[in-house]
Order: sequence, then structure tokens, then C-alpha cells
Amino acid sequence: MHAIRTGIRTRTRTLRTRTRKLSAAGLLLALLVALLGAGGPGFVPEARAASLTEVTGFGSNPGNLRMFRYVPDGLPAGRPLVVAMHGCTQSAAAYDTETGWTKWADQWGFALVLPQQQGGNNLNSCFNWFESGDIRRGAGEALSIKQMTDRMKTDLGSDPARVYATGLSAGAAMTNVMLAAYPDVFSAGAPVAGLPYACATSVLAAYTCMNPGTNLSPAAWADKVRGAYPGYAGPWPSVSVWQGTSDTTVVPANMTETVEQWTAVHGTDTTADATDTVAGYPHAVYRDGAGRAVVETYALTGMGHGQPVDPGTGAQQCGTAGAYILDVNLCASYRIGQFWGLDGGDGGGTPPGEEPHSAVFPSLASDDGYVKASATGGGPAVGTLEGSLGLAVGRGTDGLHNRTLLSFDTSSIPDGATVTRAYLTVTRASGSGDPWAGGNRMVADIRTGCFGAACTTGTDDWAAAASVTEAAEFGAFSSGTKASGSFTTVNRTGVTQARLRLVNAPASTAYVFLRPGADATLTVEWE
Repeated sequence: MHAIRTGIRTRTRTLRTRTRKLSAAGLLLALLVALLGAGGPGFVPEARAASLTEVTGFGSNPGNLRMFRYVPDGLPAGRPLVVAMHGCTQSAAAYDTETGWTKWADQWGFALVLPQQQGGNNLNSCFNWFESGDIRRGAGEALSIKQMTDRMKTDLGSDPARVYATGLSAGAAMTNVMLAAYPDVFSAGAPVAGLPYACATSVLAAYTCMNPGTNLSPAAWADKVRGAYPGYAGPWPSVSVWQGTSDTTVVPANMTETVEQWTAVHGTDTTADATDTVAGYPHAVYRDGAGRAVVETYALTGMGHGQPVDPGTGAQQCGTAGAYILDVNLCASYRIGQFWGLDGGDGGGTPPGEEPHSAVFPSLASDDGYVKASATGGGPAVGTLEGSLGLAVGRGTDGLHNRTLLSFDTSSIPDGATVTRAYLTVTRASGSGDPWAGGNRMVADIRTGCFGAACTTGTDDWAAAASVTEAAEFGAFSSGTKASGSFTTVNRTGVTQARLRLVNAPASTAYVFLRPGADATLTVEWE
């Protein structure tokens, strides 16, 4: 899959008649392409044997798209339907499991439709979100995708009131197309790194839309949506908007404009009614006059262009990291499914500040510290630079090796809770050399309670036994914040401590200083 900017390349698009067949002259138009390109009620999943299959004959198919679907074994009638659209150079098969959607289809009980672009329409397999003939109701690629949903309703008896659309990049732009052109079909959607509906109606205008973005008033954006289905008076879809703050392909301004578009359509303003953080990332909810969550946003701090995933087997984890499928310790498809109510909830998302199954704990600055010793652990001493430089991990200029201790009061987790995932987030203050050179690893040992005789940092913390050794690992980072891998060992009745260290003693100076207190957090999720 190419990034959207990378995907803006010269392509040849076959001019299409109503049936999308080649004209008699076989005329080809050279253009630039844009854009990247837990079970619900009433469903008991069987052992997984389902697979992605192609469906033909799903309608007139004026957009000349291919249709693939994934249906969990034993799926009864009346279940939801999710339409998931890939990015440029991707395919249906490259967007189902990698993003986690098949996992939740099996677990929560819903069917998936995965439209697939063809090279004859766009050489980079981007959905043509910028072509006026493909984004109108009753025409082009938009109609082809709508016909796929009709086929699923006929074949499976999918619940017409629970049909949803999502996609990445070009697929995200087409998500907004489907929500605007067919609000009577889709009850909600989730564009990931996408653009507002009708931001561009030509390939050249697509450049400006992606970067630096097109700035219109909320009313002007809303008029574009209402113009897609003139006279429509029914309910509008709710929208979950996802964007990386370091995305230079589809810049973050597009999230702002998308929020303006859909809040205006719903008749509300652009001031969030509630905010919180999820897995350390800013999350906001916008409500209509009736208090219903109609728009939510996830701003993935430091993330570039791609779909957020969190590989692993945890209850909220999903996906496989790859090009533009980014491991940021947050599974977008899981949170999107929650927002839609696919997990058996009532949809609309969990109100920020009222999250019943997760909490973020700042470290206890009074107990934070670091211990230094020889490579073999001899002569341990408590470090003295915490107040000025931070908490050290690695080999210092004095030739001694440092381990950091972080303490968290996790006693507020319910006694009967089952921790499904926990992870640490740390912030770099400064450093020298490369602690990860030669394949070295920075790991966290976890203790339910205190490593040493006391929770305050002491010399006995250097070698004290851990409840879990190497419970989590931090990948290399040279600035900003970094989240660890996931673990589940957390103390529900008191303090949880983490000891950060390098697995191998560096042969030369290589260390990082981390900020203590509120800049080091432990996020815990439970059920």
C-alpha cells in the first residue's frame, strides 16, 4: 500500500460508459491519482473456518468494482454489516485481517463487505473519491458499493438499521462519500486518515485537499453533504474520525474540516462536549441537542499516515503491523466497533470521563528514582540527578549502569476485575549514544508491590525479584513519548512498580533520561 502522497502518480483511467465498459474508441485519459493509496447478543461464534470470498452479479455495478465478503460461520439473520474499504495499491485481502475487522466479525457476530478497486479504473487501485461521477448518489463507484450492501441484505438478511462504513485513506474518503450519498443506508461511519465529502471533484484539486487542506466554513461543508441527497429528511450517520497528528500525506487539518462538516450536518457546534485520553491519545466527543454522540475524534499523537492497530491476543488488541498499518498500541477497529455498538453496547461510545474499564495512572514522583551499579550489579547507589535531568536508563559517562524505578498506585482498580491489558508510557528528557545499538533491548520488569524493602527508590531495587521479568519492551525512540508493549500483571490492592533496564550492559556510554511523575504513566484496561 502506498501513502496517499506516494500514491499520487500518473495513472491511466479508462473512460466508462454507464456499464463501465470500454468505449468503442478505447480512449484512455492520463491523470494523477490521489490517496493511499467479544460477542454481541444473539450470536455464538463457532470455530473459525470462514474465509474471504468473492461475490459476482451484485447489480449493474456502474463503478466496475469487485466485491468480497467475510461471513462468520453460523451467522444468523438480522446481524450488522460493515463495509470496509482499502487504501491505494491495497486489496480486500490486504485489509481484512490486518486491521482487525475479521477478528471482531467472528467475536461480535457481523458480516463484512470489502469492495475492491480495479486497475482499469485506477492504476494504483485507489477508489476515485475525487471524481464527480463516482461520488454521486445513484452513480459510479458509490452506487456499486451500495449495491454490494443490497446483495448482503438479500443473501444474509443483514439488519438494514445497522449498516456501517469505514476505510483508510482513499477508502476513508469513500467512507464519507457513502455517508453523504446514502445516509438512508449507513447509520454510522469511520474515516481513518480521510478527507471531507466533496473536498475535491478533480484530480488536481485533490492535491490541495490532502496538503495543506481546504478550509471552508462548517455551513459550506454541510451544504456539500446535503447536496448529495437533496430533500433527505431522515437521521444522519454518526461519524468516528481518526487522524495521525504527524501525517504529512493527509494533513491533520482534514480532521478539523471533517468535524466541521459532520457537526454542522447534525446541527451542533465544533466545541467538544467531552474529552479524555484513550491509550494515551486525545479523544473527543461532540453531542447533538438530544445528548447523542454524533461525532467523535481520535488524534493519534505522533502517528503518521495509516491505520492504528495493536497486535496481540488481548481482549482489545488487533491487527498486524505493516506499511501504513501502524502499531500504536491502540486498535482502531475495536474502538470504532464500540462506537457503533457492535460489541453489544448501545453505541455512541463510552462518555469521556466515565470510562468504566480503563484508567491512566501517573507515576508517583515521590517514589520514582534510579539506581546505578557496575555491569555485574556491584556497589549499587541511588542516582542523584532525578530533579535536574530525570530518570536514567543505560550506561552513563561514569561507566556505571542505570535502572529506573516507577511506582503507580493502582488500588482503585476493582478487586474483582480481570486486567486485559496494561502498558507504560514514558517521555524522553535527554540522552547520549544509542541504548538500542547492537540489538540491545529496553525492558520493564513488573512487581505487584515494591521491589525493595520500601516503595521509595533504594539500592535493593537493582536486583530485587520481579513478579514478571521482561514483562514489556520499549522500542527505540530518540524524542517524545514511547509506549511499551502490553502486559497484564497489575496490583489491584496497592502499588505496582516497574523497573526499566537494558537487557545487555553497553560497552560504552549509551543512556536515556526519562521524565518522572505525570510524564510517566501506566494505562490499565480491565473487564
